[in-house]
Amino acid sequence: MTKSNLLWDDPAWQQKARAWIRSEASLNDIQLIGEIEQPHIRHWSTVISVESDQGMIFFKAVAPETISEIPLTEKLVEWYPDDMLELIAVDAKNGWLLMRDGGEQLRSLIRPTKDIKPWEPVIRRYAELQIGLSEHLDEMLSTGIPDQRLAKLPSIYTELLADEESLMLRQEKGLSSDEFLKCQNLQTRFEQICADLAAIGIPESLNHGDFHDANVLVKDGHITFFDWGDADITHPFLSLRTFFVSIEMSLDLDEYAFTPEMAELLNIYLKPFEKYASKDDLCKAFDLSKPVSSIVKTMSWKESIIRMDETMRPEYAWIVPELLREFLYHMSFLDGQV
Repeated sequence: MTKSNLLWDDPAWQQKARAWIRSEASLNDIQLIGEIEQPHIRHWSTVISVESDQGMIFFKAVAPETISEIPLTEKLVEWYPDDMLELIAVDAKNGWLLMRDGGEQLRSLIRPTKDIKPWEPVIRRYAELQIGLSEHLDEMLSTGIPDQRLAKLPSIYTELLADEESLMLRQEKGLSSDEFLKCQNLQTRFEQICADLAAIGIPESLNHGDFHDANVLVKDGHITFFDWGDADITHPFLSLRTFFVSIEMSLDLDEYAFTPEMAELLNIYLKPFEKYASKDDLCKAFDLSKPVSSIVKTMSWKESIIRMDETMRPEYAWIVPELLREFLYHMSFLDGQV
């Protein structure tokens, strides 16, 4: 899909969005002093930024399929205002947010130096947030975010395997017949893994869904979490998948690498959860969560891809079978075959 096919590039939409930004800024005694720019455009969202007399302000618009991000963000700001971006205005009907600047991306502190220590206070605080948010499941689900709790995942897995078009079965970059058969044969084993993970007793909570170093902001030592468009309710440890992939990329590591520094970050994350289980059981839960996280991530991408324009879909379609290959790897590792 070319840029001109997207709603975010439509002149009428642009005019309406920019008028709303100016109006809400004025209502909040904010004077815009810079050019309105649009640095981020994706199928599922866009971001517009503008300098003001009170610092940079950011506008975000989300696609209808992820509009649950708007009420979820409002609830997160209500419950944990110190950990979220400050909202200036919200238009829930259109899927719009207007927010104040939260600082620089954590990525800017990590990638130039290849030092992941800045993650330490972030991952600790994220664990604490997940524990606190486990008491708000019904309220978060009421926003419309996906329900990917462990009890539901076996049936979701079966549904996923039935969608041969999304699996690109026997196509270039798609699942081979052998890979598909392996996935089918693992259905009972996957159900048992979900049950074993649930039995450890860690409460399910909010999974950010895209927890990497560009979705965390730091300003004067203050940590802010944002971009909840991929969020769902599931086992909290599933957030660690993208977290560790982000570190692999930051440090130019091989796929599935796990360095001593990464192990220390895992220990920091797990520490707050020791109120629910022993350290050994928490480490077991982390191992069990790996193939589960691959399936939840696969479902998230599948749902996004099927809503794309048919001219854009081929650009992303390969991600679903690739994530299922990741799932097969983690299953083999868990069963001692790697």
